[in-house]
Amino acid sequence: MGADLEPGTILTAYRNGLFPMPVEEGLMAWWSPEPRAVLPLDRLRVGRSLRKSCTRFEVRVDTVFPAVVAACADRARAGHWITDEIVAAYVRLHRLGWAHSVEAWSLEDGQLAGGLYGIATGGLFAGESMFHRRSDASKAALVALVDLLGGSAGAADGRLLDVQWRTDHLASLGVVEVDRATYRQRLARALLLPLPPAFAT
Repeated sequence: MGADLEPGTILTAYRNGLFPMPVEEGLMAWWSPEPRAVLPLDRLRVGRSLRKSCTRFEVRVDTVFPAVVAACADRARAGHWITDEIVAAYVRLHRLGWAHSVEAWSLEDGQLAGGLYGIATGGLFAGESMFHRRSDASKAALVALVDLLGGSAGAADGRLLDVQWRTDHLASLGVVEVDRATYRQRLARALLLPLPPAFAT
């Protein structure tokens, strides 16, 4: 409990298997779930319907990061937990090159339809949150993220896509749970890898 949200603090936390999430106003907690949810890059489930939906979006990286975080932080969303302090911390990390957004833009009207954001360090992408304004837009962003991480080739290299906690929605896409010791082993291997090209610029 406690600590600050300075870039060095947050990055050190991720590299040690922790992530911040407030438990109440003004009180930050640092979490290491047991078990931990991850999406194996070679097990993403993309059904025919989702594959067709993906063709309705253009995927972009880091073009409107603050807007993606703001959409994820919308207080009208169920389970709202992203505070103004969290928003400011991750926008700062984005400006420093550590936090990234994957965005799904509607080909119909050119509007931002959904997306996700997270931290990239070495071969780890730690997903923080996602949102959608159009059906399947956040799923399209997730499909694109797996491709950006190298898909099956990234899995073979040892890259790690951390999604923190399992939900039925994420499980339907291929997310699985691993125990903390296994997660930390995979994390240690992933951190030795270079950044994927999409996040290295």
